Amino acid sequence: MEHFTIATVAEESPDFRRVLWTGKHTQLVIMTIPPDGEIGEEVHEEVDQILTFVSGTGEARIAGERRKVTQGDLVVVPAGTRHNFVNTGPNPLVLYTIYGPPEHADQAVHRTKEQADALEEAGKDEPPTG
Repeated sequence: MEHFTIATVAEESPDFRRVLWTGKHTQLVIMTIPPDGEIGEEVHEEVDQILTFVSGTGEARIAGERRKVTQGDLVVVPAGTRHNFVNTGPNPLVLYTIYGPPEHADQAVHRTKEQADALEEAGKDEPPTG
């Protein structure tokens, strides 16, 4: 059995992205976006994403719309939708997200956005197949 006190685990992680669990159809990932940082504008063509915000304040930018996000908010990003999440506050923006199907390599840990971007560009952050 996998069990997480998810808000605590997310709050304690200093990493930009950390994959906690990968299943056949979904993946659980925690993220910490530093002040003035962002996830980066992207589109997941075949992956739905659900993000839940644990702490901090930010802005969701989805399909041309903008909305403030804060602790307790949940945002759904359907596959094929352009999106970005930006930290607009003085503290880290901490969240956990569910991807369906998985989007990142199993057990991936990306300490910074720059590291995450480099690994993605190099093809070293691919989700498991099968």
